[in-house]
Amino acid sequence: MKHLKNIIGLAAAILAFWGMYTYMLPQDGAGQEEFSCPDSFACAGCDSTMTAEEALDIMSRLELPQWTRTDTTEIVDHMGYMVNYNKTLLIPEWVAYRLSEFEVNGHASRSSKFRPDPDISCIQACDSDYRNSGWDRGHMAPAADMKWSTQAMYESFYLTNVCPQNSNLNRGDWKELEDKVRELALKYHDVYVVCGPVVNACEFGKIGANGVTVPDAFFKAIMVQTGKAEYSAVGFIMANRAGNRPLSSYAVPVDSVEAYTGLDLFHNLPDVLEEKVESVVDFSVWGL
Repeated sequence: MKHLKNIIGLAAAILAFWGMYTYMLPQDGAGQEEFSCPDSFACAGCDSTMTAEEALDIMSRLELPQWTRTDTTEIVDHMGYMVNYNKTLLIPEWVAYRLSEFEVNGHASRSSKFRPDPDISCIQACDSDYRNSGWDRGHMAPAADMKWSTQAMYESFYLTNVCPQNSNLNRGDWKELEDKVRELALKYHDVYVVCGPVVNACEFGKIGANGVTVPDAFFKAIMVQTGKAEYSAVGFIMANRAGNRPLSSYAVPVDSVEAYTGLDLFHNLPDVLEEKVESVVDFSVWGL
């Protein structure tokens, strides 16, 4: 009975959303009206200024994991990436973005200064927390993936997009994985990426006056479209330590990343397709 009530409630929420969406669509070229996201639908990142089309676009983006709003996180959709920022740990829970072939070939100059995220209302990490800490400011959405836009490049240096990261990892195997993503974007035209830190034992403690949590490890899951309605995905898990290993040694099915992180990745795929692409690693796709 409880499950039946939950199903009925969810169905009612979806029908209410769809009715609101179709009602608010512009008619005969008229200007779009603003859309107010119903809280019961837990629409990712929606706010009162978002149009119906924008809200629907966010809910259908293939790179985004499934989530609901909580008191411990704050979600912001920047030009080049979306971040779910943990207000307690002061690092992102995940960062997600789509990288296209066009974006790889951008020419915006690299920014050089890390800065607070003006769209986050909570306390966040400061640049001084990282100074002399022994840890790099490790990008989640890398700056080299944002060179298609000066604004996207600027926003990639927000401190909500970085984590304390071992310098050897940041400049070694993690960078090699970032390079691989750009290589795949050129080959498959688009790559869907979600990545972030993993905090389990909190082995490395916290840094800085604000107490920024140092992750135990990092994950990255990437997906490409290999044909009409055909996709392939792969996950990577890297301990926050020095190392020099081939990327293939880090590669795991996305199902393994989900089990390790508790996230539901690429959930906007149809269930049958999601189960297929997340259960295996097709090494021929990735060139590993």
